[in-house]
Amino acid sequence: MRPDGTSQRRPWRDRADDSLLTLLGDLPELVTNLVKAEVDAAKAWVSRTAKDAGIGSVWFLVALFFLFWAVPVVLVFAIAGLSSWWPVWLSALAVFGILLLAVLLFALLGILKFRKVLARQNPAQAVAADIRLVKESGHDEF
Repeated sequence: MRPDGTSQRRPWRDRADDSLLTLLGDLPELVTNLVKAEVDAAKAWVSRTAKDAGIGSVWFLVALFFLFWAVPVVLVFAIAGLSSWWPVWLSALAVFGILLLAVLLFALLGILKFRKVLARQNPAQAVAADIRLVKESGHDEF
């Protein structure tokens, strides 16, 4: 861009009659303009994508807000349904027991998965072990 706000790019013109040397002389400017246009297009794409991702994240947060309030409604519904056969206090206790069992089950699954993750050797540990082996084998040769 020029200081007056106009573009440095030349207006389109028919180049069919230009000589080869003229076309080759204009090549650096054309490549520069192409690179600038691609960078501008990439910036615009990143801007649009970030905006859309931000808006999408807000919609997910709204959905999670309503899900947060839907869970107690489902639990009250279960208590009310069970209270047609049992007293209300027993229905609430049964729903609480089921929830407690679900918490224990999912916590156990999480603990098992984390044990598997912690048992893996990370790349830094592998490099340290390789260095230790090289050092130990170097001492044996001397």
